[in-house]
Order: sequence, then structure tokens, then C-alpha cells
Amino acid sequence: MLMYKRMVKRISLVILLAAVVAHKEVLSVKRKAEYKILNTILERWSPRTMSGEPLSQDELMSLFEAARWAPSSYNNQPWRYVYAEKDSAAWATFFNFLVSQNQGWCKNAGALIVVISKDTFDFNGEPSRTHSFDTGASWENLSIQGNAMGLVVHAMQGFDYDRVKKELNVPDGYTVEAMIAVGKPAKGGDLEALQEMEEITQRKPLSEIVFKETFDG
Repeated sequence: MLMYKRMVKRISLVILLAAVVAHKEVLSVKRKAEYKILNTILERWSPRTMSGEPLSQDELMSLFEAARWAPSSYNNQPWRYVYAEKDSAAWATFFNFLVSQNQGWCKNAGALIVVISKDTFDFNGEPSRTHSFDTGASWENLSIQGNAMGLVVHAMQGFDYDRVKKELNVPDGYTVEAMIAVGKPAKGGDLEALQEMEEITQRKPLSEIVFKETFDG
């Protein structure tokens, strides 16, 4: 029985790695950087097709570990993450925060995460103008880590912010920023059924977002 379980685990790992390689191959064909950058950045994307499999504690904590090493003003580290795993007692609460369109694909996530930022500095209590900016850097770390692990990581704003703040007891002085769905990538029939939802997006050219010496947007 032990040998059988190990064999199943190895097969699952092989399938997961194959899916990761396939995704990266598609990305390398459809995405082209204007200048040389890290492949981990170019290959990061936000698919929606997930298998519904659970995530291990190590997988989840690796995501949050990556998130906590982001830079921030005065090293204030304003980011906070609240999560619920699929089939847990809190799952329905988190799932019902979502708009119906997002519920359609998030039902197959292994975890749902709420991203929150602290509005003020710890050392003096004064407002931090960069708390959302800093928390965005933390989320990017989480996303890149998840993609490198072969997980689906997709952030969204389609949920009820007021309900989150009330039902998760988020105090004043903290801002609800976004929600994230994380899961194992779908494969086989699941992937074929949902592939129409996927789009490997491009980015605006540098000429539209970078200006020398004065703003010209």
C-alpha cells in the first residue's frame, strides 16, 4: 500500500511538471520581451483552470514566505493575508465573497486568500502613502513563487469588499486590497472544458509607459 501511494504521488508530480513545461512553452512562443528580462517574470501569468485538488501546508506557506520578503517603505511590511482552504469550515464564507462570475472558476481553487494592507507606519502611527504599493510588491512575490511551483495564482477585485471587512473583522486602519485564488492546474478533460477562459495576455510597449524627463501619458 505504501509503495502504491508513493507511485501515485510520483505520477501526479510528473503530470504537474508536464503541465508546467507545457505552459512555459506556450508562454515563450506568445510572449516576447522588448529587452532581456528574467524568464520567471515573462512566464508569470494568471490562468483560471484549476483541478480542485488540495494544497499542502508547505505549498501554502512557501507562497506566504515569498510574500513576506518584499521591500516596503521603512520596512513597515504592511501586507496581511487571510486565507481559507477548500473544504474547510471557512471556505463557504470566502467563496461567497466572490461575484458569481469568479465563483464559476474559483470553485476549483485549493485556497482563497484575502490581501489586506495596514494604512499606517508601525513606528510612529502616521499614514503611509505607499501601503498599497508595498503590498502590491508582496503580492507579486507570491505570484512569481506560485508560478515557479507550477501552481495557478490569480488575483481579482471581483468580490464584496464591505462583506470581507465586516465578516473577517478587519479593523479600521486596514485596507482590503484584493483576493487571490490558488490551486493545482487542471489537466485532461477539466483543462479542455475551461480552456476558452484562458488568454495569455500581452503588455503595452515601453513607449506607452516610460517617459524621459517629463510625463507624456
